[in-house]
Amino acid sequence: MDLFCEKYNETVAAEKAYCKRPKEYCKFRTQCIIHFMGDENISSNSEEVSTEEDSMLTLQFDKGNGLLPAIVQDHETKEVLMLAYVNDLAWKKTLETGKAHYWSRSRNKLWLKGETSGHLQIIRNILVDCDDDTIVYQVEQLGGAACHTGHRSCFFRKVSENKLETIDEPVFDPGEVYKK
Repeated sequence: MDLFCEKYNETVAAEKAYCKRPKEYCKFRTQCIIHFMGDENISSNSEEVSTEEDSMLTLQFDKGNGLLPAIVQDHETKEVLMLAYVNDLAWKKTLETGKAHYWSRSRNKLWLKGETSGHLQIIRNILVDCDDDTIVYQVEQLGGAACHTGHRSCFFRKVSENKLETIDEPVFDPGEVYKK
């Protein structure tokens, strides 16, 4: 199987996959399958990879009892779509697949966003805060809606005169999408 690097528009055989430019800034780095699946320590024209700064394995899951908040934004508009939580497993699956995975606190299990609805979130960028305990996923939201209620964003209501006012129309009918 061949792997594809979006930044440099090149294909690499999976068994030889590694990032040829590990020190270079890459907006695709968090989804780049070559970077995460390959052997980064294979020699190339680039400098060796810095273990601490480039590994992205420094998230402080212990601060949140194993869970960290993940703010989810549209990668183009920066609209906040939702807030969810990730544990180490969800984090690793997100990096491995390039699709947003979360830890469902209500179901107590790993959750691939869009697994049922088809409204997947494709990772376009990941930001990590200064304390390594909160992340921002900037995503391409497939299907147009992030919220299980059918709205584009989970934040489709605002407080108005001490009441909640709906400020957005649903994109899809959840009764149809989630019928069992």
